[in-house]
Amino acid sequence: MTKLSDFPVPLLGFAAFSGTGKTTLLEQLIPLLVRQGLKVALVKHSHHDIEMDQPGKDSYRLRKAGASQLVLAGTQRAILFCEYGQKKDSELHEQLALLQTDCLDLVLVEGFREQPFNKIELHRNELDKPFLFKNDRTIIAVACDGPVADCDLPVLDLNNPAAISEFVCRFAKTSGQKSLA
Repeated sequence: MTKLSDFPVPLLGFAAFSGTGKTTLLEQLIPLLVRQGLKVALVKHSHHDIEMDQPGKDSYRLRKAGASQLVLAGTQRAILFCEYGQKKDSELHEQLALLQTDCLDLVLVEGFREQPFNKIELHRNELDKPFLFKNDRTIIAVACDGPVADCDLPVLDLNNPAAISEFVCRFAKTSGQKSLA
């Protein structure tokens, strides 16, 4: 899969400037969605080098020995490590390909805001940043902590995760992934 529109599970991103509270909102939103019976995956983008394996552990040693992929399987979870060989900013479609989509109802994405897929814009007026929806036709709703002028999209209360959860559930159950690219 190289086109996001080919992804078989509803895909919904959360786009915002740094400091808006994307992770905090997702931390509140995911349990609400799970209570509604949705099986949810999350893809989070980071501009930093990530390292969750510990030096000296077998998985770390084997990965550093040259394995391009390593699955660490435990009694309660499995972790897939993929080594890219050289530094590069990963593409969303590459990360989505790692998911087991047959057991998912929804994939949420934090980051990758430049990619063409459905997103909710998160906006905090106090940060004094421009709205993204004005230049991104893939934004389907705006969650803000105040009024939003000149917006034809649904406007959600950024401080009301339950209302955002209702919107996301409707999206997941009715619209699925529609190509906006």
